[in-house]
Amino acid sequence: QVQLAESGGGLVQAGGSLRLSCAASGRAFSSYAMGWFRQALGKEREFVARISWNGGSTYYADSVKGRFTISRDNAKNTVYLQMNSLKPEDTAVYYCAGGPHFGLYDSWGQGTQVTVSS
Repeated sequence: QVQLAESGGGLVQAGGSLRLSCAASGRAFSSYAMGWFRQALGKEREFVARISWNGGSTYYADSVKGRFTISRDNAKNTVYLQMNSLKPEDTAVYYCAGGPHFGLYDSWGQGTQVTVSS
């Protein structure tokens, strides 16, 4: 497992941008698949994006495709989520997660709030 800590959330107007960061501690990070998830108030947690251990493969939810970009820097033990053209429906707590395989996440951060005003 790794310890994960998200940052970069905040309040932004619709159409604006934010970049979330997820800093990891632990040697396993560079071999871990990483993902971003979000949970809006009163809704279930949903998948946003994922990236393979070496950054060579990425995948996005249809709702964010073309607007969000996931990336990672293994030298810095950090994964990022660049969010552009934000919409009010992107408002949620955003979580990063990591694990040995996609869908097998054993480490989760505490989340960072993103609020998009209309």
